[in-house]
Amino acid sequence: MEETFTKFWKIVVDAWSQGFLGMDLSALLPAMGIIIVALALRGVFTRFVVNRMVSFTRRTKNILDDQVIEALEGPMRFVPIVVGVYLAIEMSGLATTGDLQIFSEKLVRSLVVFNLFWGLFCLINPLTFFLSRIEEIFSTEMVSFLIKVMKGIIVGIGGATVLELWGIKVGPIIAGFGLVGVAVALGAQDLFKNLISGFLILAEKRFRVGDWVLVSGVVEGTVEKIGFRSTVIRRFDKAPTVVPNTVFADTAVTNFSEMSFRRIYWKIGVEYSTSVVQMQEITSRIKEYLIGNSDYVQPDEATLFVVTDSFNASSIDIMIYCFTRTTNWGEWLEIKQEFAYAIKHIVESAGSSFAFPSISIYRGVGADEPEAYIPPTDDLKTGKEKMPFQAGDEGG
Repeated sequence: MEETFTKFWKIVVDAWSQGFLGMDLSALLPAMGIIIVALALRGVFTRFVVNRMVSFTRRTKNILDDQVIEALEGPMRFVPIVVGVYLAIEMSGLATTGDLQIFSEKLVRSLVVFNLFWGLFCLINPLTFFLSRIEEIFSTEMVSFLIKVMKGIIVGIGGATVLELWGIKVGPIIAGFGLVGVAVALGAQDLFKNLISGFLILAEKRFRVGDWVLVSGVVEGTVEKIGFRSTVIRRFDKAPTVVPNTVFADTAVTNFSEMSFRRIYWKIGVEYSTSVVQMQEITSRIKEYLIGNSDYVQPDEATLFVVTDSFNASSIDIMIYCFTRTTNWGEWLEIKQEFAYAIKHIVESAGSSFAFPSISIYRGVGADEPEAYIPPTDDLKTGKEKMPFQAGDEGG
């Protein structure tokens, strides 16, 4: 029995000494303790270092340093963990045992690289302050796209650096993706057309989010989202419409939000019985209503016409062509309604009236008179109805 117990104890000692990858577990316990302490010190480090840096930057007038410290809070909180992993490896002896030494060095280097590129990634958002001038050339959506590209580049470089640390060659991987990209491009031409069209929309500022646009034959509404593959336009009935960006390359797009003024174009038809004096009075009074009215654009800024335009089939037409200063649809409708009331009052007060489609029938001189119609009468003597003479009746 004693021999059996001794043998079992020997197995336990061997397992302890050869524990993890041939390492003594007694060396791993301090390493684990160091990592636990590093995790605990992360909060202390944040409280005393990061918070003091935040309070210091808040005393300055520059907003950029506040944003930088706030963005770097995550990477700075990760610093104690990186230091703790390094100290744990050194204390456990991993850094001096063959293959484990190489592994531990690569692990620490990978954590350092990860933290550095994480910091660069986080710095992009506060540093977009320097891209604000680009918005004068490109749209806000275009600047947002450039920021996403910069973040993607940092992630790609950081990932490639970590892979190179572990002996994985990035060049062949990129070449392989290139071949796959060619194959995908051949089968996804429409996708790339949409991407190119979306890029041109953002670069050329054809319209922005919130603009009221009309895509001829497709949809009319408010732009809700501009993507690189499609654009979401919400119709006035609140239904969203997803339009592929290639549509904008082949279809006329009217951006009503870019209007400087809003047009009113009417043709008012008055009766042919209206005299020349009345016509002159109507046109001059309508023009007087527009001239000097603050709701309408004056002739020195935009076209304004009130003229007798044409002789129609049933009316003499007066053309009214003017612009309102407001481009808001609701306000424009109110102004147009008041204008309609004024025109009706002007026409009626001039002694004329509005024309409507009508047909006049004239009888020429010497035309044959139609035969008079004689209605049927009752015979008082017989009590029978007396019918008019018909063809085929016999007299007598």
